[in-house]
Amino acid sequence: MKKSDGNCDVIIIGAGHNGLVCATYLARAGLKVTVLERRDVVGGAAVTEEFHPGFRNSVAAYTVSLLQPKVIRDLNLHAHGLRIVERKLGNFLPLPDGQSLRVGAGLTQSEVAKFSKRDAERLPEYEKRLEAIADVLRALAMEPPPNITDGGWWKAIPELVRAGKLGKRLHGLDVSLRQELLDLFTISASEYLDRWFESDPIKAVFGFDGIVGNYASPHTPGSAYVLLHHVFGEVNGIKGAWGHAIGGMGAITQAMAKAAMAEGVEILTRCGVREVIVEKGRAVGVVTERSDVLHARSIVANVNPKLLYEQLLAPDVVPQPTRERMAHWRCASGTFRMNVALSRLPDFTAMPGQGDHLTAGIIMAPSLAYMDRAYSDAMARGWSREPIIEMLIPSTLDDSLAPDGQHVASLFCQQVAPVLPDGRDWDNHRDEVADLMIATVDKFAPGFKGSILGRQALTPKDLERTFGLIGGDIFHGALSLNQLFSARPMLGQADYRGALPGLYLCGAGTHPGGGVTGAPGHNASRVIISDLH
Repeated sequence: MKKSDGNCDVIIIGAGHNGLVCATYLARAGLKVTVLERRDVVGGAAVTEEFHPGFRNSVAAYTVSLLQPKVIRDLNLHAHGLRIVERKLGNFLPLPDGQSLRVGAGLTQSEVAKFSKRDAERLPEYEKRLEAIADVLRALAMEPPPNITDGGWWKAIPELVRAGKLGKRLHGLDVSLRQELLDLFTISASEYLDRWFESDPIKAVFGFDGIVGNYASPHTPGSAYVLLHHVFGEVNGIKGAWGHAIGGMGAITQAMAKAAMAEGVEILTRCGVREVIVEKGRAVGVVTERSDVLHARSIVANVNPKLLYEQLLAPDVVPQPTRERMAHWRCASGTFRMNVALSRLPDFTAMPGQGDHLTAGIIMAPSLAYMDRAYSDAMARGWSREPIIEMLIPSTLDDSLAPDGQHVASLFCQQVAPVLPDGRDWDNHRDEVADLMIATVDKFAPGFKGSILGRQALTPKDLERTFGLIGGDIFHGALSLNQLFSARPMLGQADYRGALPGLYLCGAGTHPGGGVTGAPGHNASRVIISDLH
């Protein structure tokens, strides 16, 4: 760890991917930047680690799609070693009756026709309309949203201009698409999908995107937006595609760290921040967990807004409206994360043997009704007895992760309560729930349990204490209508400027929200540069 001289323009708290992106842009603009990271490795939740001897995996964030092409280009990440490959198949949905649905380019329509010819006929129009809306939102993701301000006309004018640009973009959609966009922000994933389709399998595949990282039922109003949020992405120029970073998600953040250091950014690991220093109402520095004091012109928080305002700032310096907002800031992903070392590939009853389906996102949740029961069960019991699981086997695309002939699997499991009812502690139930997740996969792929050489299980509590994900929330705050766009993290702070002068936010708790995108870091850097130059 390099020792800081404590004299810089900007201190960034947290070396997750958005912090690294923000730091690189700031340094390129001539600012002196120091990034402070609590852990001994950069990357936040986008890291690759050995979880069992000889087996490495993306232990938290686990797949690539939402990473912004502009960020990849601007930071020249490919030159710093990043290589992303596409899945050979997008998704695979094994069903309990032995049937299955495969989703991928040139294949989806014929697969859907096995269950409903009507749905197969409607699929192209569904994809066309959703893609038109996603194109508009992709552009909006890379710009600060209009900020609702009470600072008088001189502050309001730039926001009116920004709102005008937004209106112009939305005007590019016809009236029916504008209405559909409004519906997507407000209605449930199930209501939206029921308008289009009649068969359960295709609604399950698309509806899964509405509950990923979302502690909610697919019948919950607003879950349609979460579905849309996961359509934004692209891989290697292919819109809507999903991929894998060779070397795991840590390869992305390692490339970002190299880009940042090439611009002169100083990155200090094992250097957590205990407190943000406020003098005369302005953020002017930080106190580290080792009691070192560092000062800077600006402090940028790449952490959950709730963590910033409730743990890193003294209550008496946080304005009352911000304190109230953070008291009600909803953080809940319903996520239980597992990494598994395998002696062999799983063998699915619905599609025996090896094939492209093993490179896909394998969704074990056969219907929206199943997903709704999983949520209700978790609300009542603490975890679902029939959980929702997406499994990826990245070693089918990347042989650097496991010994020859062996494999690693990522299990993204839902629904589980962020805090268990009746005073129970996740530390006492980790193995019990991990066993349940393995048994669930085994129902679809008999023998899976017997192929396991080792495993890592991360409860919501583990995700919080390891990665700073409050309540295990992978998005730094739920993607609900009252926590999106100009209200993310709250009205008056949508422009990445925090509650105090000199304080900024650049993490997933700002617009456009969660996922490994780099967009919040990109957008925040533009605001900070304009303020400091």
